Amino acid sequence: MMSQEQNDLMTRIGPNDPCGKLMRMYWQPAALVDELQGPRPVRPVKLLGENLVLFRDEAGRHGLIERHCAHRGADLAFGRLENGGLRCAFHGWLYDTTGQCLETPAEPKDSQLCKGIRQSTYPVVEKSGILWAYLGEGEPPAFAEIDCFVAPESHVFAFKGHWACNWLQALEVGVDPSHASYLHRFFEDEDTSNAYGRQFRGASAGTDMPMTRVLREYDRPIINVEQTEYGMRLITLREIDAERTHVRVTNQLFPHAFVIPMNTEMTITQYHVPIDDENCYWYSIFTSYSTPVDKTKMRDQRLATYALPDYKSRRNKENDYGFDPQEQATQTFTGMGSDINVHDQWAVESMGGIQDRTREHLGTADKAIVQYRRLLRQEIEKVLGGAKPFMVLDAAHARSIQGPATMDGIGPTRGWETFWMEVNVKRRRGAPWAAPVPQEIAEKVPHLKVV
Repeated sequence: MMSQEQNDLMTRIGPNDPCGKLMRMYWQPAALVDELQGPRPVRPVKLLGENLVLFRDEAGRHGLIERHCAHRGADLAFGRLENGGLRCAFHGWLYDTTGQCLETPAEPKDSQLCKGIRQSTYPVVEKSGILWAYLGEGEPPAFAEIDCFVAPESHVFAFKGHWACNWLQALEVGVDPSHASYLHRFFEDEDTSNAYGRQFRGASAGTDMPMTRVLREYDRPIINVEQTEYGMRLITLREIDAERTHVRVTNQLFPHAFVIPMNTEMTITQYHVPIDDENCYWYSIFTSYSTPVDKTKMRDQRLATYALPDYKSRRNKENDYGFDPQEQATQTFTGMGSDINVHDQWAVESMGGIQDRTREHLGTADKAIVQYRRLLRQEIEKVLGGAKPFMVLDAAHARSIQGPATMDGIGPTRGWETFWMEVNVKRRRGAPWAAPVPQEIAEKVPHLKVV
């Protein structure tokens, strides 16, 4: 258990909250690039508790500025895109992408009022299908050269979804390997050839055994946690028999992302971005190591669950997440359909807006959560002491953060330590794009270092 003070320290993300100060030192996903498609590229954005508006001007420049007009507070999300900026619909004040007021047309012709007016603004960059914003002070950090940022545009696809809960419990479900054997249990296995775009529905590397069977039948995993230069690596072992063991390698990417295998050919890099203290978006970047991503299929699959424009699930608290007791008795452990994102959503939203961690009782299977919380508190204290926290990178250091390596396969019970690295390296070396082999792995499997 933890104290209420510790829980507040890790969950509250306002500009004056300790965790909020930490989060503002990293780039944050603000919107999907898809959200600014169409004839009017303007979207309201709430990020880290701040009400903002995101837009693209006629020259293709992105702006993220305070949502309420500096004049009398009208909502700029309803503004007009014209004359090189976003014009308030109330009195016509015009702002460019830097937040500078360009015109105050209701004022006298010789008025100089606009020169002294500037909206709060934050830098925006486009990367891997996402528009990222930096809400901190000073120079933004460099992006780590991880796979989802190195792969070409053809081999990545981004999507997002809204969860009505605090960002921390959303992240923690991704560093909890044991829950998949229960929350995501399917009582019948499907044809794995139809698994494209769906997690836990394919077969593991090196076998034709469906992941649904692995999770269902081997539900007491051994979980190893390793500290890494980017956060944590989790190695989850499910022993099939004396000769074979299922190995799943996942990662926590500090501060609020995880990197996991989607299937044998694709990974998911998922960020958990605070909207405010009790709401968040998950942003997933799917990275393919083989063929280009079928983005139309991936998008259509997810839009079957998530409704535009806010990417909120059609299965939610108001309709009991589509719960069907007959399905729970015969098909799935939850009775909430086949989309595992809905299962996760129910789990984290059912804890409340902010989970009361003073009442929880952690076990051995929660070792990664315990270690992550320790790291998070440590880095928050660094920021409060005026130091630079973990993973705030300069350009040189960013080049050294590669991977992270993921794997999902069945290998030898004796020798799994090398097996998972060999599978990962072969996949990288076979990719049509320059997928880097992380140095620490290349050193351990030197016979696969060069094609």
